[in-house]
Amino acid sequence: YAVRGGARALLLEANPYGCGQISLTEKVDNYPGFASINGFDLGDKFIEHATLLGGEIKKGLVVSISKKCSVFTLTTDKGDVYKAHKVIAALGAKHKTLGIKGEAEFTGRGVSYCATCDAAFYKDKVVAVIGGGDTALSDAIVLSHLSGKVYLVHRRDEFRAAKSLQDKVKSLANVEFVLSETPVEIKGDKSVKELVLSKKSLEVDGVFVAIGIVPQTSLLENIGVKLDNGYALTNERCETNIKGLYVAGDARKKPLRQVITAASDGAIAAVSAIEE
Repeated sequence: YAVRGGARALLLEANPYGCGQISLTEKVDNYPGFASINGFDLGDKFIEHATLLGGEIKKGLVVSISKKCSVFTLTTDKGDVYKAHKVIAALGAKHKTLGIKGEAEFTGRGVSYCATCDAAFYKDKVVAVIGGGDTALSDAIVLSHLSGKVYLVHRRDEFRAAKSLQDKVKSLANVEFVLSETPVEIKGDKSVKELVLSKKSLEVDGVFVAIGIVPQTSLLENIGVKLDNGYALTNERCETNIKGLYVAGDARKKPLRQVITAASDGAIAAVSAIEE
Protein backbone atom coordinates (compact mmCIF):
# COMPACT_ATOMS: atom_id res chain seq x y z
CA TYR A 1 0.00 0.00 0.00
CA ALA A 2 2.86 2.37 0.73
CA VAL A 3 4.61 1.62 -2.58
CA ARG A 4 1.40 1.78 -4.58
CA GLY A 5 0.70 5.11 -2.94
CA GLY A 6 3.96 6.50 -4.31
CA ALA A 7 6.06 6.34 -1.15
CA ARG A 8 9.60 5.04 -0.92
CA ALA A 9 9.07 2.20 1.53
CA LEU A 10 11.72 0.39 3.56
CA LEU A 11 10.92 -2.57 5.80
CA LEU A 12 13.38 -3.15 8.65
CA GLU A 13 12.88 -6.73 9.83
CA ALA A 14 14.51 -7.95 13.03
CA ASN A 15 13.71 -11.64 12.46
CA PRO A 16 14.37 -13.79 9.41
CA TYR A 17 12.14 -12.27 6.76
CA GLY A 18 8.47 -12.97 7.40
CA CYS A 19 9.16 -14.81 10.67
CA GLY A 20 7.04 -13.18 13.31
CA GLN A 21 4.50 -15.05 15.44
CA ILE A 22 3.02 -16.55 12.28
CA SER A 23 6.10 -18.73 11.81
CA LEU A 24 5.22 -20.58 15.03
CA THR A 25 1.95 -21.82 13.55
CA GLU A 26 2.15 -25.13 11.73
CA LYS A 27 -1.07 -24.49 9.80
CA VAL A 28 -3.01 -21.30 9.09
CA ASP A 29 -6.53 -21.98 7.90
CA ASN A 30 -8.28 -18.67 8.59
CA TYR A 31 -6.50 -16.29 6.20
CA PRO A 32 -8.60 -15.57 3.08
CA GLY A 33 -7.37 -17.25 -0.09
CA PHE A 34 -5.52 -20.06 1.68
CA ALA A 35 -7.63 -22.96 2.90
CA SER A 36 -4.56 -24.31 4.72
CA ILE A 37 -0.97 -23.12 4.64
CA ASN A 38 2.11 -23.42 6.82
CA GLY A 39 2.69 -20.23 8.80
CA PHE A 40 6.29 -19.87 7.65
CA ASP A 41 5.21 -20.30 4.01
CA LEU A 42 2.52 -17.64 4.37
CA GLY A 43 5.05 -15.21 5.82
CA ASP A 44 7.39 -16.00 2.94
CA LYS A 45 4.62 -15.19 0.46
CA PHE A 46 4.05 -11.85 2.18
CA ILE A 47 7.72 -10.98 1.70
CA GLU A 48 7.68 -12.18 -1.91
CA HIS A 49 4.62 -10.05 -2.65
CA ALA A 50 6.10 -6.93 -1.01
CA THR A 51 9.38 -7.15 -2.93
CA LEU A 52 7.56 -7.87 -6.19
CA LEU A 53 5.80 -4.53 -5.81
CA GLY A 54 9.11 -2.74 -5.26
CA GLY A 55 9.34 -2.60 -1.48
CA GLU A 56 12.86 -2.58 -0.05
CA ILE A 57 13.63 -4.94 2.82
CA LYS A 58 16.67 -4.93 5.07
CA LYS A 59 17.64 -6.98 8.11
CA GLY A 60 17.98 -4.93 11.25
CA LEU A 61 16.78 -4.75 14.84
CA VAL A 62 15.71 -1.19 15.58
CA VAL A 63 16.93 -0.25 19.06
CA SER A 64 16.00 3.43 19.12
CA ILE A 65 13.58 5.86 17.50
CA SER A 66 13.84 9.63 17.87
CA LYS A 67 12.21 12.58 16.19
CA LYS A 68 13.51 16.04 15.39
CA CYS A 69 11.17 18.48 13.69
CA SER A 70 9.33 16.24 11.18
CA VAL A 71 12.07 13.64 10.67
CA PHE A 72 12.41 10.33 12.52
CA THR A 73 15.80 8.73 13.10
CA LEU A 74 15.94 4.96 13.54
CA THR A 75 19.08 3.21 14.75
CA THR A 76 19.69 -0.55 14.56
CA ASP A 77 21.70 -2.83 16.82
CA LYS A 78 24.46 -2.82 14.19
CA GLY A 79 24.70 0.96 14.25
CA ASP A 80 22.93 1.54 10.93
CA VAL A 81 20.93 4.78 10.86
CA TYR A 82 17.82 5.46 8.80
CA LYS A 83 15.74 8.61 8.47
CA ALA A 84 12.07 8.83 7.53
CA HIS A 85 9.19 11.26 7.52
CA LYS A 86 6.71 8.56 8.54
CA VAL A 87 7.15 5.40 10.60
CA ILE A 88 4.81 2.43 10.87
CA ALA A 89 5.70 0.30 13.89
CA ALA A 90 4.62 -3.33 13.47
CA LEU A 91 6.46 -4.58 16.52
CA GLY A 92 4.07 -7.36 17.46
CA ALA A 93 3.73 -9.15 20.76
CA LYS A 94 5.18 -12.25 22.32
CA HIS A 95 3.26 -14.90 24.20
CA LYS A 96 4.44 -15.61 27.72
CA THR A 97 5.89 -19.09 27.79
CA LEU A 98 5.95 -21.76 30.48
CA GLY A 99 9.68 -22.23 30.15
CA ILE A 100 9.45 -26.00 30.62
CA LYS A 101 11.10 -28.89 28.82
CA GLY A 102 9.42 -29.78 25.54
CA GLU A 103 7.55 -26.49 25.12
CA ALA A 104 9.82 -25.00 22.47
CA GLU A 105 10.35 -28.38 20.79
CA PHE A 106 6.63 -28.95 20.26
CA THR A 107 5.57 -25.38 19.48
CA GLY A 108 3.56 -25.69 16.26
CA ARG A 109 3.39 -29.46 16.74
CA GLY A 110 0.87 -29.66 19.56
CA VAL A 111 1.80 -26.62 21.64
CA SER A 112 -0.23 -23.55 20.71
CA TYR A 113 -0.73 -20.06 22.09
CA CYS A 114 -3.95 -19.27 20.22
CA ALA A 115 -7.14 -21.32 20.57
CA THR A 116 -8.96 -19.09 18.10
CA CYS A 117 -6.30 -19.93 15.50
CA ASP A 118 -5.81 -23.64 16.12
CA ALA A 119 -8.95 -25.09 17.74
CA ALA A 120 -10.11 -26.64 14.44
CA PHE A 121 -7.06 -28.92 14.39
CA TYR A 122 -8.19 -30.63 17.60
CA LYS A 123 -11.67 -31.82 16.71
CA ASP A 124 -12.65 -34.76 18.95
CA LYS A 125 -9.17 -34.77 20.50
CA VAL A 126 -7.95 -34.27 24.07
CA VAL A 127 -6.33 -30.95 24.93
CA ALA A 128 -5.10 -29.05 27.96
CA VAL A 129 -5.41 -25.31 28.50
CA ILE A 130 -2.94 -23.78 30.95
CA GLY A 131 -3.88 -20.60 32.78
CA GLY A 132 -6.44 -19.08 35.11
CA GLY A 133 -7.39 -15.75 33.60
CA ASP A 134 -10.03 -14.61 31.11
CA THR A 135 -8.02 -15.77 28.10
CA ALA A 136 -7.51 -19.28 29.47
CA LEU A 137 -11.18 -19.77 30.28
CA SER A 138 -12.26 -18.25 26.97
CA ASP A 139 -9.88 -20.65 25.19
CA ALA A 140 -11.38 -23.58 27.10
CA ILE A 141 -14.85 -22.53 25.93
CA VAL A 142 -13.71 -22.25 22.30
CA LEU A 143 -12.01 -25.64 22.43
CA SER A 144 -14.96 -27.32 24.16
CA HIS A 145 -17.06 -26.86 21.04
CA LEU A 146 -14.69 -29.03 19.00
CA SER A 147 -12.47 -31.07 21.28
CA GLY A 148 -13.63 -34.27 22.92
CA LYS A 149 -12.03 -33.40 26.25
CA VAL A 150 -10.54 -30.21 27.67
CA TYR A 151 -8.40 -30.11 30.80
CA LEU A 152 -8.15 -26.64 32.34
CA VAL A 153 -4.90 -26.58 34.30
CA HIS A 154 -4.19 -23.84 36.83
CA ARG A 155 -1.46 -23.50 39.43
CA ARG A 156 -3.85 -22.13 42.06
CA ASP A 157 -7.04 -23.55 43.55
CA GLU A 158 -9.23 -20.81 42.13
CA PHE A 159 -9.41 -18.78 38.91
CA ARG A 160 -8.90 -15.05 38.55
CA ALA A 161 -11.14 -14.86 35.47
CA ALA A 162 -14.49 -13.07 35.42
CA LYS A 163 -17.21 -14.95 37.31
CA SER A 164 -19.38 -15.10 34.19
CA LEU A 165 -16.63 -17.01 32.38
CA GLN A 166 -16.13 -19.32 35.34
CA ASP A 167 -19.85 -20.10 35.46
CA LYS A 168 -19.87 -20.82 31.73
CA VAL A 169 -16.89 -23.18 31.91
CA LYS A 170 -18.36 -25.01 34.91
CA SER A 171 -21.47 -25.76 32.85
CA LEU A 172 -19.49 -27.51 30.11
CA ALA A 173 -19.57 -31.29 30.47
CA ASN A 174 -16.33 -31.94 28.57
CA VAL A 175 -14.18 -29.47 30.54
CA GLU A 176 -12.37 -30.80 33.62
CA PHE A 177 -10.60 -28.56 36.12
CA VAL A 178 -7.09 -29.57 37.17
CA LEU A 179 -6.24 -27.17 39.98
CA SER A 180 -3.19 -26.62 42.17
CA GLU A 181 -1.01 -28.21 39.50
CA THR A 182 2.08 -26.82 37.80
CA PRO A 183 3.25 -27.92 34.33
CA VAL A 184 6.65 -29.61 34.45
CA GLU A 185 7.26 -31.08 30.98
CA ILE A 186 5.61 -31.69 27.62
CA LYS A 187 6.35 -35.03 25.99
CA GLY A 188 5.66 -36.63 22.61
CA ASP A 189 7.21 -37.94 19.42
CA LYS A 190 6.20 -36.18 16.21
CA SER A 191 3.55 -34.32 18.17
CA VAL A 192 2.42 -33.82 21.76
CA LYS A 193 1.32 -36.93 23.65
CA GLU A 194 1.64 -36.10 27.34
CA LEU A 195 1.60 -33.16 29.74
CA VAL A 196 3.54 -33.83 32.91
CA LEU A 197 2.29 -31.91 35.95
CA SER A 198 3.70 -31.53 39.43
CA LYS A 199 1.51 -34.32 40.85
CA LYS A 200 0.34 -36.33 37.83
CA SER A 201 0.41 -36.63 34.04
CA LEU A 202 -2.28 -36.12 31.41
CA GLU A 203 -2.49 -37.87 28.04
CA VAL A 204 -3.25 -35.06 25.59
CA ASP A 205 -3.01 -34.29 21.88
CA GLY A 206 -2.44 -30.60 22.39
CA VAL A 207 -1.42 -28.01 24.98
CA PHE A 208 -2.74 -24.45 24.79
CA VAL A 209 -0.68 -21.97 26.82
CA ALA A 210 -2.79 -19.01 27.92
CA ILE A 211 -0.80 -17.19 30.57
CA GLY A 212 -0.66 -13.82 28.82
CA ILE A 213 1.11 -11.93 26.06
CA VAL A 214 3.59 -9.09 26.17
CA PRO A 215 3.41 -6.33 23.51
CA GLN A 216 6.85 -5.34 22.23
CA THR A 217 6.38 -1.60 22.70
CA SER A 218 9.41 -0.42 24.70
CA LEU A 219 10.65 1.54 21.67
CA LEU A 220 7.33 3.35 21.46
CA GLU A 221 7.23 4.11 25.16
CA ASN A 222 10.69 5.66 24.95
CA ILE A 223 9.58 8.13 22.29
CA GLY A 224 6.43 9.08 24.18
CA VAL A 225 3.67 7.03 22.59
CA LYS A 226 0.69 6.64 24.93
CA LEU A 227 0.18 3.04 26.05
CA ASP A 228 -2.55 1.10 27.83
CA ASN A 229 -1.28 -2.02 29.63
CA GLY A 230 1.66 -1.97 27.26
CA TYR A 231 -0.41 -1.67 24.07
CA ALA A 232 -0.11 1.41 21.88
CA LEU A 233 -3.17 3.65 21.82
CA THR A 234 -4.17 4.66 18.29
CA ASN A 235 -7.21 6.02 16.50
CA GLU A 236 -9.02 4.20 13.69
CA ARG A 237 -6.34 5.42 11.26
CA CYS A 238 -3.64 3.70 13.36
CA GLU A 239 -2.22 7.10 14.32
CA THR A 240 -0.50 7.51 17.68
CA ASN A 241 -0.19 10.73 19.68
CA ILE A 242 3.19 11.27 17.94
CA LYS A 243 2.54 12.88 14.55
CA GLY A 244 3.88 10.71 11.74
CA LEU A 245 4.14 7.56 13.88
CA TYR A 246 1.65 4.75 13.30
CA VAL A 247 1.22 1.35 14.91
CA ALA A 248 -0.11 -1.75 13.16
CA GLY A 249 -0.65 -5.31 14.34
CA ASP A 250 -0.49 -6.95 17.75
CA ALA A 251 1.30 -4.07 19.47
CA ARG A 252 -1.82 -1.92 19.04
CA LYS A 253 -4.72 -1.96 21.49
CA LYS A 254 -7.63 -3.68 19.73
CA PRO A 255 -10.19 -6.46 20.30
CA LEU A 256 -8.82 -9.12 17.93
CA ARG A 257 -5.24 -10.10 17.15
CA GLN A 258 -5.09 -12.31 14.05
CA VAL A 259 -3.13 -12.31 10.79
CA ILE A 260 -6.07 -10.77 8.96
CA THR A 261 -6.41 -7.86 11.40
CA ALA A 262 -2.65 -7.23 11.28
CA ALA A 263 -2.85 -7.02 7.49
CA SER A 264 -5.81 -4.66 7.81
CA ASP A 265 -3.89 -2.43 10.22
CA GLY A 266 -0.94 -2.32 7.83
CA ALA A 267 -3.11 -1.20 4.93
CA ILE A 268 -4.82 1.48 7.05
CA ALA A 269 -1.54 2.76 8.49
CA ALA A 270 0.16 2.94 5.09
CA VAL A 271 -2.71 4.83 3.45
CA SER A 272 -2.99 7.14 6.46
CA ALA A 273 0.75 7.91 6.29
CA ILE A 274 0.55 8.73 2.59
CA GLU A 275 -2.53 10.89 2.91
CA GLU A 276 -1.46 12.87 5.98
